Amino acid sequence: SLIASSGPVCSCDLLEPLAKSQPTVSHHTKVLAGAGLIVGEKQGRWVWWSAVTERVEELRAALSAPVHG
Repeated sequence: SLIASSGPVCSCDLLEPLAKSQPTVSHHTKVLAGAGLIVGEKQGRWVWWSAVTERVEELRAALSAPVHG
C-alpha cells in the first residue's frame, strides 16, 4: 500500500516505515514484483518501485469479491 499510494518509492524509503531491514524489504519487493504487482527501476544503488495499477486493482477486486461455497 505504501508503493501504491505514493507513486515511485525508493527501497531506501521503505525501511523505516516498515521497520524492516534492507534484506527483508528486498525479499518482499522481489516477491511483489514476481507477482506482477510492482515494477522496479534501478537508479544507482537503490531500486525505485511503482505499483502496476491494473494488477493492484485486480487483486483488490478479487479480495473483496463475495465468497460462495
